[in-house]
Amino acid sequence: MTTRTKAISAALIPLALATGTAVSAAQPASAAPAVKIYYVYYNSPGTDTRSNTSLNAEYVVLKNMTGTNRSLTGWTLKDKTGYTYKFPSFTLKAGAKVTVHTGKGTATQYHRYFGFTNYVWNNTGDTAYLRTSGGTLVHSCSWTSSGSAKYC
Repeated sequence: MTTRTKAISAALIPLALATGTAVSAAQPASAAPAVKIYYVYYNSPGTDTRSNTSLNAEYVVLKNMTGTNRSLTGWTLKDKTGYTYKFPSFTLKAGAKVTVHTGKGTATQYHRYFGFTNYVWNNTGDTAYLRTSGGTLVHSCSWTSSGSAKYC
């Protein structure tokens, strides 16, 4: 601590005690997640027909925010209801994105599929949760009924 910092602290502590104000050290900002929910398209365009095309127009994009490849093996993407996509053996390359669609399709490095025949993400509001294989929450993204999509 510098002399100036000590002097400021010495002046503020008695003032805080006299007024009942809490004094605490500044907390560091929480680190941004290495992999995050980047974008959610929760209201597929047109009428909700439950066709595979319509289901796959509802999706979540995850992005690796780092310059290092990240294993997502065993990670889950869930909604509030508990509909879950679990990543099989999968590595998201440095700086890359992967789109997780609601319907059925052939999995690639850039596109994954829940394989559902009904919609996952509620148009009236929902939350997407990204968790590690151990269940630790990595990132979440919530929305309300306005619009069709959200950057997180």
